[in-house]
Amino acid sequence: QVQLVESGGGLVQAGGSLRLSCECSGRTFSSYAMGWFREAPGKEREFVATISWTGSNTYYADSVKGRFTISRDNAKNTVYLQMNSLKPEDTAVYYCAAGNTGTIRITPPGYAYWGQGTQVTVSS
Repeated sequence: QVQLVESGGGLVQAGGSLRLSCECSGRTFSSYAMGWFREAPGKEREFVATISWTGSNTYYADSVKGRFTISRDNAKNTVYLQMNSLKPEDTAVYYCAAGNTGTIRITPPGYAYWGQGTQVTVSS
């Protein structure tokens, strides 16, 4: 059984930083791309960032480019999302997702498994 467990969310002031972590169990983590999505109240789930199975390729939504960094540690079966210069509009539930393949994807159908989500709230 594949499980993704996110951690690291919380309340932060605008301009602050948070680092989200997502630990994967139940599959060969290092063979698959990983991604982060977010869902704000009343809005659809949107893509945030993705990283290939080797970590050599990454891709970001325009709204977070230059502020967020996705990375992975295959030895720890963990993917990270470092979020800097946070803005109130970054407030959302953030979801970790495990890809169907090793290459990056930016839409939900490209992901086979999802975590339960972690809340990020940025106050102004």
